Amino acid sequence: MNAVLEMWQQWLPELWPGFVLSLQVTALCLGLGIALGLVLALGVSNRLRVLRYPALVLVEVGRGAPALILLQFFYFGLPSAGLTLSSYWAAVLALAWCTGAYTSEIIRAGIQAVPRGQLEAAGVMGLTPLDSLRFVILPQALKVALPSLLGFSIMMFQATSLCFTIALPELVSRASSIGSTTFEYMPVLSLAGLMYAAVCAPATLLVAALERRLVRHQ
Repeated sequence: MNAVLEMWQQWLPELWPGFVLSLQVTALCLGLGIALGLVLALGVSNRLRVLRYPALVLVEVGRGAPALILLQFFYFGLPSAGLTLSSYWAAVLALAWCTGAYTSEIIRAGIQAVPRGQLEAAGVMGLTPLDSLRFVILPQALKVALPSLLGFSIMMFQATSLCFTIALPELVSRASSIGSTTFEYMPVLSLAGLMYAAVCAPATLLVAALERRLVRHQ
């Protein structure tokens, strides 16, 4: 056991930049993806076909294609169309598309959970449809959707482990590099797993607490 702890102490400084990079990619893809998800949720709910159908295509492709395929498409596919991205931005944009597709359904479900009487009451008060959406519907919808959004955020942090396939030096990539050099795959991957768990376990407890609070409120 002491030998394993000594190896972990030796490897941690090398794994730490990859861990930080995984967090950065997660934060960016969530920021872009949730904003995209809101736009897509409104687009899918729109009565105009010119808005609804493109939004549906983006949602279905983003949900239907595995995150690994999206990563490969952005990094290896786009250069053939004349657009070359670094592994960092390919990872961010691919995971943001995946995030937007899934969170659009979460946000849309939250919007549908708001009683229709709220919208009618906003109209009676003289609010425009845009103001009704901003000040009445979305605050309530996002409150309902928050636990699911946080739960999905945990999944996206874990999904950053796929970015080693496009040469992004994130946590798993660095752990694999150490393993290929030292042939100590089990210890180094165990350490990487513990670093993921250090984020995911508290976040999971937070999601569970929010869900219980939401149920009590309802």
